[in-house]
Amino acid sequence: MIPARFAPVLFGLILSGLMSSLVSGIATLRAVGLVQGIGGLWLGNWLSSWAVAFPAVLIVAPATRRLVARLTRA
Repeated sequence: MIPARFAPVLFGLILSGLMSSLVSGIATLRAVGLVQGIGGLWLGNWLSSWAVAFPAVLIVAPATRRLVARLTRA
């Protein structure tokens, strides 16, 4: 098991991976249509998207948590 202190990083890794796969999949499908080899195109787009999304999530998450805390009541 992974130690609990790594939970925020693991959360960011999983969240950014899932979201970037969905967004890049939709964008790739809309850009080229359902063509032969779309899986390879999507995979390349997803990996480059994830390389940007993961660090972005780690940087933006603390500010987002603070904003949510200000916008909600306990």
